[in-house]
Amino acid sequence: MAAVQADGARGTGRATPGTADSRRRRRYSRDLTGWLFVAPAIVFVFLFFGYPIIKNLTMSLQDYTTTTFFTGFAPWVGFSNYAAIVTDPIFITTVANTALFTIGSIVFQFAFGLGLALFFKRNFPLSGFLRSLLLLPWLLPLIASAAVWKWILDQGSGALNQFLGIFGIAPVPWLVNPTVALISVIGVNIWLGIPFNTTILYSGLQAVPEQLYEAASLDGAVGWKAFWHITWPSIRSVVGVVVVLGVVYTLKVVDIILGLTGGGPANSTQTLATWAYQKSFVQFLFGQGAAVSNLLIVVSLAFALAYLYMTRREVDE
Repeated sequence: MAAVQADGARGTGRATPGTADSRRRRRYSRDLTGWLFVAPAIVFVFLFFGYPIIKNLTMSLQDYTTTTFFTGFAPWVGFSNYAAIVTDPIFITTVANTALFTIGSIVFQFAFGLGLALFFKRNFPLSGFLRSLLLLPWLLPLIASAAVWKWILDQGSGALNQFLGIFGIAPVPWLVNPTVALISVIGVNIWLGIPFNTTILYSGLQAVPEQLYEAASLDGAVGWKAFWHITWPSIRSVVGVVVVLGVVYTLKVVDIILGLTGGGPANSTQTLATWAYQKSFVQFLFGQGAAVSNLLIVVSLAFALAYLYMTRREVDE
């Protein structure tokens, strides 16, 4: 009977179920179906992420100005735009400000976020309500937050200086003094980033089994010892993700700085992100603005790759 079926299959040119050709067709159909489901996401990523990056890279190698919009012609200048921004007198200032702004924001955002996460880990009345209030700075539009903080930090009629005046402290030029302005901007960004750090770290703390603390308490590991030997190793992967994502986000902060100081005074709060904005949309030197953006993309990409590496390692473990 099997021989008859085999002869019939050979005679009709069709493979019986279970043969190599049939399995190959089913596998091809399954792969094609999978690609059809993924295709919209691939198209979306290419149109809204891939194309802008390619276009930005191309613009950085051209003399792209406002006349290009009318003529459609942008002379090819190679790496002249990169040379122009690197030799610009404020390049070192913007790099230093970017580093200080990023490091200062990340360190204090993480420190306050971890402290609040540990605080909310203990159950107490209204803890859920207070955690929801903590998310408000994160939910508000950034430009609205910048406007409110600009009023608070105003030298003349600002709420903060009025409060300090109660104690006889002279008004502080929070946003107009080159020495103080960067500290003020960092402080506002810390306030904005604390909810994100608290939320993610709190989720990581919730995943630590309580049995570990109970077992450690029998050996006398309580308080700081319990944190160092149980809590910190358990949330280390979460800490890495929080820090990397925080760095990538902070590097490209524009609206807060523009809303508070506009990059001034005397470029004391100018970062690579705001400098790229001003090069492109204030001075209309789109080629140089694209070059600054590409430097920022490279730095962000390095931290993004670190994030992907840590995520992959966590999955493997």
